[in-house]
Amino acid sequence: MRFAIAIPQFVADGTFNPAGLRAYLARAETLGFDSAWTQEHMLGLGTLPVLGPIETMTYAAACTERLRVGCAVFVSTLHSPVHLAKSLSTLDQLTRGRLDIGVGGGGGGRMFSAFGIAPDTFVARFVEGLRLMKALWTEPRVTFKGRFFRLEGAVMEPKPFQKPHPPIWFGANHPAALRRAVRHGTAFFGAGSQTTARFAEQVRVLRDALVEAGRSPHAFPIAKRVYIAVDDDAARARRRIGAALQGLYGRDLEAVAVFGPPAACVKGLREVGEAGARIVLLNPMFDEAEQMERLAADVMPRLR
Repeated sequence: MRFAIAIPQFVADGTFNPAGLRAYLARAETLGFDSAWTQEHMLGLGTLPVLGPIETMTYAAACTERLRVGCAVFVSTLHSPVHLAKSLSTLDQLTRGRLDIGVGGGGGGRMFSAFGIAPDTFVARFVEGLRLMKALWTEPRVTFKGRFFRLEGAVMEPKPFQKPHPPIWFGANHPAALRRAVRHGTAFFGAGSQTTARFAEQVRVLRDALVEAGRSPHAFPIAKRVYIAVDDDAARARRRIGAALQGLYGRDLEAVAVFGPPAACVKGLREVGEAGARIVLLNPMFDEAEQMERLAADVMPRLR
C-alpha cells in the first residue's frame, strides 16, 4: 500500500497561512508521501470555504521538489476543455511532469445551470471534452468536429511534459461510468464520500471491465480518498470528523470516515486496501499537520 496526503484547502476569507502550507508540504515530502491531492468544489454543497484546485496545486508544486500533485477530481464537464487542457499542460511543464489529473462527469444534483449546460447532455459533453483535451495534448494540429466543440487546425503548445499526457484518473460511481473509466482513463480514484463496501463493489466492476477490454488490472492503478481522524478519544474523533464532513457535503457522512485510535485507523485502512486500493489518499479534515504526523508515526508503518 502506498500513501498520498490531502493538501489543505479549507481556508476562510483572509486566513491563508503561506508559511504554514509551505511547511506542511515540505514535511509531507520528508515523511515519504508519494503525492499530494486537491479536490474540486467550485460551488460547495455545504458551508466550508474551499480553495480552487489548480491554484492550490500550483502553489504546492512550487513548494516541493519530488511530491506529485493531483486533483481528485475535476468535474471537467463544467470546464471549457480548451482552457482546462491549457492550464493542465502548463502545470505539467512547470512541475517537470509531477502532475496527475482526475476527471469526473458530475452527476445528479450538480448545478449545471450555473455553467450553461443542459443536464441531459452532461455525459456526452464530458466524454467529448476529454477526447478534445487528449487531442490538444497529443496532436500537432487539431481539427475536431464534435457535438459541442469544433476546432479547425488549432495548435496548443507546449504539450504536457509527460508523454503522451499525465495519468488520467477517473472518478465514477455508476457501473456505466466505471466502464467509461476503463475505455477512456488510465486509473481510478474512489471517492471519499463512498463507503469501503461500495468501493469494493466498484473495484469488482472495474476489474471485470478491464478483463473484457483485454487490459491488465495490474496496469490500471486504483486509489481511494479516505477521510480520517487519529485520536485516542474515539468519540471526539467521531464528533469532529462528522461535523467537518457535514460542513463540506451538507449531509451526514460519518459512515464513510475512518477514525479513532491508531489501531482502529489501521483496521479501517487495511479494509480499504483489501477492497482493492493500491494507493490511499489520507484526508484529515482538521489539525492537518498534527494529523499527518500521527498518521506517519502510528498508522502507516503498520500497513507497509
